Amino acid sequence: MAFALLRWQLVKSAPPIPVAVFITSFHPGGTENQMIELIRRLDRRQFDVRVACTHKRGAWLSRVEGVAPVTAFPIRAFAHPTALAQAAAFARWCRAGRVAVVHASDLYANIFALPVAALAGVPVRIGNRRELNPDKTRAQIAVQRQAYRMSQAVVANSPAAAAQLRSEGVAPSRIRMIPNGVDLDRFQPVRRERPIVNVITVANLRREKAHECLLAAAARLAPRYPQLRYQFVGDGPRAEELGALTRRLNLQDRVEFLGHRDDVAELLAAADAFVLPSRSEAFPNGAIEAMAAGLPVVACRVGGLIDLIEDGRTGLLVPPDDPSAMADALGSLMAAPDLAASLGRAARADVVARYSFDRMVRRFEALYLTELNATGRSAHARVSPEAA
Repeated sequence: MAFALLRWQLVKSAPPIPVAVFITSFHPGGTENQMIELIRRLDRRQFDVRVACTHKRGAWLSRVEGVAPVTAFPIRAFAHPTALAQAAAFARWCRAGRVAVVHASDLYANIFALPVAALAGVPVRIGNRRELNPDKTRAQIAVQRQAYRMSQAVVANSPAAAAQLRSEGVAPSRIRMIPNGVDLDRFQPVRRERPIVNVITVANLRREKAHECLLAAAARLAPRYPQLRYQFVGDGPRAEELGALTRRLNLQDRVEFLGHRDDVAELLAAADAFVLPSRSEAFPNGAIEAMAAGLPVVACRVGGLIDLIEDGRTGLLVPPDDPSAMADALGSLMAAPDLAASLGRAARADVVARYSFDRMVRRFEALYLTELNATGRSAHARVSPEAA
């Protein structure tokens, strides 16, 4: 899809623009990965990047502290008495640092940071929508919708997320669409001439990821393909439940739960196929990374996966919560190695063309500067439109 980009020429005498990215915590997850990479890659010649959070903890905290200062505004709950004090502290922090842009990363950051930044007089406030929120309450969604009213723009990472925003009453004029990115240098395709043996999935062990569907498909395939092995990468609240289901299905010798891993690129390089059984997805990092690694992907026909994967060309789509269809799709890859290889090659080419981190970051930079320019508060840059 063609879109217009903006080329920004810095005024040499102007200092970098103070930008604050607000993230709830630094525990591994899709949203966290995308926002941390954005923080790491924003052009420091143009932007003075600092990070705010409600919980200064998580395995990925060090990835951020190495490139930007991190300030915590800890709150237990929005209704807790300390929340007002922390809101006041965040407002003072924004004013003291002359923050020009506040970019909130997730539901809790949207709810906390956007209204407070508006009260603090921050010129540009950017909200995010990076999930379809299957696990959020109506009250949480309603409060977030009100917080979005304090922003100039809300970024959706997929057409599905943008449609969800519209269905919740967010004005279309506020919605921007910037897809997730992937590190193309880290996820390189490996020449695969061997039969499919190792199947991998990468997703936190949560209800909406529907790992039980893949386990049921594996049980169906076991009699025909005893050589198949499965790796489940990710932590989450369902670890014990899924482990028990694996034993009931007599798959304990075929399925390995690896927990959180920082070597996902290496695991994908060693795998032969990728499956994502989710019943709800906005724009999954795991699937994009698997495609970048040149793996044939089987996923469910839901949310952003419909836009990410072209069925039969860059992957195979099946109905959600349908173990039989998932088993048939995996079986088709087993029976046709040429099809598997073709899907992997086309997937890699599609990701290279559409989903690089550089492309994502440049679009966020252009968004910050466009919105600042619209407020009349930006003396930092001159803008000239340039075709993509």
